[in-house]
Amino acid sequence: MSTVLAGGRWIRADLRARKGPAALTVLVVAGIVAALITAVTLLEDGTNPWRGLFAQTDGAHVWVHTDDSPQVALDRIDGVTRTAGPYRSAPVTVVQDGKKEPAALRAMPAAPPPVAHPVVTEGGWLDGSQPDGVVVERSFANALRLRVGAPFTVVALSGERHTLYVRGIADSAEQGFYPEWAPGLAWVLPAALDQVEPMLGRSEWVTGLRLADPEATQVVSQRVVVMLEDKVQRVYTWREVRAAMELDNRLLGTLLALFGVVGLVAAALALANAAGGRVLGQLRDLATLKSLGFTGGQVALLLIAEHGALGLLGVALGAAAGWGSTVAVLGATSVAPGPVLSIVGGTAVVVLAAVAVPAWRGARTPPIPDVPSAPPRGHLSRLARLALLVRLPPALVLGTRDAFTRRVPAFLTAFGLAVPMMMITIGLGVWATLDDFLRHPEQVGQHAGVYVRPGKLDSAEARRLAELDPGVATAYPGAEVDALAPGAARSVRVRALGGSADPYPFPVVEGRMYAQPGEAVAGQGLLDLLGLKIGDRVRLTVGGSPLIVRIVGRAVEPDQDGEVLSLGLDSLAAKDSVPPEFYALALKPGTDRAEVRARLLAESGEALDVQLAVNPADRLSVIRAVIVALIAVLALIGLANLLTASALGLRDHAFDLAVLKAMGLTPRQVMATLVTGTGLLVALGVGAGTAAGAAVATWLIDLQGQTSGVGAGIGRPPSPLTLAVAVLVAVGAALAVALIPARRAARAQVPVTSR
Repeated sequence: MSTVLAGGRWIRADLRARKGPAALTVLVVAGIVAALITAVTLLEDGTNPWRGLFAQTDGAHVWVHTDDSPQVALDRIDGVTRTAGPYRSAPVTVVQDGKKEPAALRAMPAAPPPVAHPVVTEGGWLDGSQPDGVVVERSFANALRLRVGAPFTVVALSGERHTLYVRGIADSAEQGFYPEWAPGLAWVLPAALDQVEPMLGRSEWVTGLRLADPEATQVVSQRVVVMLEDKVQRVYTWREVRAAMELDNRLLGTLLALFGVVGLVAAALALANAAGGRVLGQLRDLATLKSLGFTGGQVALLLIAEHGALGLLGVALGAAAGWGSTVAVLGATSVAPGPVLSIVGGTAVVVLAAVAVPAWRGARTPPIPDVPSAPPRGHLSRLARLALLVRLPPALVLGTRDAFTRRVPAFLTAFGLAVPMMMITIGLGVWATLDDFLRHPEQVGQHAGVYVRPGKLDSAEARRLAELDPGVATAYPGAEVDALAPGAARSVRVRALGGSADPYPFPVVEGRMYAQPGEAVAGQGLLDLLGLKIGDRVRLTVGGSPLIVRIVGRAVEPDQDGEVLSLGLDSLAAKDSVPPEFYALALKPGTDRAEVRARLLAESGEALDVQLAVNPADRLSVIRAVIVALIAVLALIGLANLLTASALGLRDHAFDLAVLKAMGLTPRQVMATLVTGTGLLVALGVGAGTAAGAAVATWLIDLQGQTSGVGAGIGRPPSPLTLAVAVLVAVGAALAVALIPARRAARAQVPVTSR
């Protein structure tokens, strides 16, 4: 018992003597654990609203759009447990505050169905007492700024206007959020839809299928396509809806996971280095403890308890911070306990393993009261010899010698700085890639900054007005249709822009651009989905008509997870391309998109529907804040390594300082000696980390782009100026930190015994 009490007092005294380094260790481990927990929550869909909505609405796993009401009982298909619908749906245009938005009116009964029933969040559901009532999907209502009781004016394909009134606003797991998933969705009673769109030929029928096995979507979809033959217009599953609702969470989660795992390695190095440095500084104390009767195992246990307690405290704080951030900031409804416990347990094991080796070395200290504290001696390093040959000042030569006196701690210090610097450089590469998206939107398929739909005008008049605008360089006619993919039994997006002779400049990074009808370029997601490669032919079905094209290139495609086929308008059948659905306007350099939109609306008397393109970098702006936070954590790891190196250098040369002063070196020269020893390790670690990060940053970004369906070819390395500034800031900050203890040591009085 007395041994335990004595050991506890010794640990408390040592921690009080180094409050700053102890707090830094706790913060480093806490930051890494919080990043890992946040990452796993994002990757486990904890922040994806689809999961909760699907459970609330008893959602359907497969949605089938047909041009007529299915004449077969789809609920008899093997694997289908229940069905929703079929519901009649008609395309309309919603006019709200001068804006025109595409929408689909869905006829549903006043009694909510048992499968895929929307969940009303404001107001109420459809009621026969209000035949002109409409319930609007929440993201669509937010985009139109609708409230319960507001008028809801729709324009049918015939051009007739009808005014409905918002009876309720509801959530649904049937489709993704508007405008990423268009058209917007609204529900009305069957009688109201018959009044708005009496022509059945202008409608489609939508049926939802709930499956016994959610993983059997492809098999069931293939059976549906075979049963309904050419009536199927579109098929999509819960996977596409979930991906649409993820809001780039998986990209953010992957980034956090990468930083967290590498940061954990760096933190383990920092802990091992700090514990090893403290053991070297405590050799006298450890020898005294052993002379007082402590065994080697007890000494090792004391060291593990002291240094491991700091790491475990950081694990606990990081777990609390990670849980709090995912619930409060990211809005996660729950945090998966299994992965979180794995992270906490794994980090705790890494922490204890990192401090166990230095503790074992400390336990081998012999019980001799007067333990030599002089650093190991040996030959001059090659760098020190070079410093002598070029006749550097004595202070710099001595500092160069001191940097590599202890080879293992020197390596750990340099490596411990290189790993955080490598990750900081990768983060700067992600930042540079986002900046490149903003400066050059054409590299992510946004050569056109404005999209114009005819609205009340005919297509020819819309094109004439667009081409007359002084800011418009080219107007590309376009159309987008859904096509059934062979074998996949699901729909993919086909985008037709321009003609084969005058194609829209898609960002083709492999192969070539299409040059004649029957050729197309595809996104990486489409190539992966269908198992295709450049040069293959693919047969799709668009509205019952076959579409056979040869893929001649791969384009960077940020939309629809890259599952997009792009081709010329003349490759589509006339029924799908004439007249064009919209015009993509490429603007002249320096033209303001908002001004072009305002002019087109004014010239057309608000008859045109004019929309601005949304850059993918705008959706990823949160990544910048994450990069800043992670850089701060990585900087703390580097600071912990730096403080350990400075403390070890001062400890090794405590007696040398007295000798140097007695020999006549000024305090400034003594300070230069100490800073040089630490600065060389800093420069080596920062330089190596920057070089490694710059070498792999583009590759990692392209790898993420390829796995997410966008495709490789988007990564951009940090500019040389950015890297130079980062290196200078890192080295300068490190030297400024090392200067503080060096100045204090240089100004200390020389003991009389040394003189």
